[in-house]
Amino acid sequence: EPEPEPEVSQQAAESETINLDEQAEEPPAKQPEPPSRSEQLSVKKLRVVLFALCCSIPQAAEHFHNPPRRIRRWLRRFQAFQEENQESLSEGKYLGAEAEEKLAEWVLSQREQQQPVNEETLFQKATKIGRSLEGGFKISYEWAVRFMLRHNLSPHSRVAVAHPLPRDTEENAQCFIEFVQRQIHNQDLPLSMIAAIDEISFFLDAELLSSDERKDNALQTVGTGEPWCDVVLTILADGSLLPTLILCRGHLLQMGEIPESIILEAKEDGYTDDEVMELWSSRVWQKHTEFPSNKGMLVLDCHRTHLSEEVLSLLSSTSTLPAIVPAGCSSKIQPLDVCIKRTVKNFLHKKWREQAQEMAEASCDSEILLQLVLCWLAEVLEVIAEHPELVQQSFLVASVLPGPDGTANSAKRNAEMQEELIGLLEEQLKLEEGQEEDTDACNESQAEEGADPEVLHQLFEADSDTESFYGFEENDLEPMEI
Repeated sequence: EPEPEPEVSQQAAESETINLDEQAEEPPAKQPEPPSRSEQLSVKKLRVVLFALCCSIPQAAEHFHNPPRRIRRWLRRFQAFQEENQESLSEGKYLGAEAEEKLAEWVLSQREQQQPVNEETLFQKATKIGRSLEGGFKISYEWAVRFMLRHNLSPHSRVAVAHPLPRDTEENAQCFIEFVQRQIHNQDLPLSMIAAIDEISFFLDAELLSSDERKDNALQTVGTGEPWCDVVLTILADGSLLPTLILCRGHLLQMGEIPESIILEAKEDGYTDDEVMELWSSRVWQKHTEFPSNKGMLVLDCHRTHLSEEVLSLLSSTSTLPAIVPAGCSSKIQPLDVCIKRTVKNFLHKKWREQAQEMAEASCDSEILLQLVLCWLAEVLEVIAEHPELVQQSFLVASVLPGPDGTANSAKRNAEMQEELIGLLEEQLKLEEGQEEDTDACNESQAEEGADPEVLHQLFEADSDTESFYGFEENDLEPMEI
């Protein structure tokens, strides 16, 4: 891992790269730089910008003790320098277009699974991909920042549906959209039977929770261990919300009243992925499908064990067709990812940060925290339930449903709608105050850029079991095999 010096020139920054070609290292050719109104950032500043693109500007500000406004200014400076010096910049022996798209697919898939994407994991994955390249390659912070911007990988973009995905991933997304829209039309599925489900996992650091300092870092939505609790959200295309299932690790001794919009389950050792889906099916979905005789569709991602035989059997028993979102595509075609999931996470983070500051020196345990999370979650669910149009339009923006005239919206229109939906929900939750503009300058330059049309090898594939779903013909399901 590169260790940056406090301040270095552009030439020095190049020397901070990790060169994996140990056989021969060619000295860089010295060429006069064209005149520019801006200078390249130092390695130290590039590292801060990379952190912001991997995580968020607020997290980078806290980690590196720099104000968010300064970090945004560095990001704009980097983009200006790249634009002014585009012709003279050389990729050198960095990853090529095909390898970069594999790396971009990995970033998208990691985020879908709430796995960490940071300097360390990004460089490790790039190294793994690059080792297979003939002649070796090298990594630098400048290349990493350029890579994140080139592939529209800022994690909190408010117009993500307009950004092109890696080529193979984009093709998978289009296959998915064609499949679900055809099934909805052919099977005449009612909006009340078209659902989207997704989980938000929360990771708890008990040691930080019980400390007098850094309590606000005790609760996270990114982690590598077992989650403390899983929040399973379900929305319907008619604008309705089904009860939210919360599965917690540990015993519940003295819990207060549970909000009506929430179903709480707890077990000492937590729940396996299969058990999560089994509980959701029995406690949420089967209760919803008790009376309607219609067939249904469930949009869900391909991670965890959503495709296990047990889960497929449960869905088949309620005449529900699983529509599996391919890996790396959720930011664009999963209705819950359009607006609701990100806002729920941001709202709970905000409430916990405020609460942690108030009880900095007071004791807090997981039961107290769980009771707080239940109250905050009930608050955000109530707001969402009051705006069914927000839920309905999430299905439209994700292209699960066609537009009112039967045709798909343009990417520009979907982006406008996504930004409007996020703005509406944040306004209702009073999140817009103090929220950092992670759409920032990078969205302006990214929204109309296309992906490099190089031939790719698909890295992530989602296999679908297409047999024996009651009420659906097998040949109707074949297009889901991508």
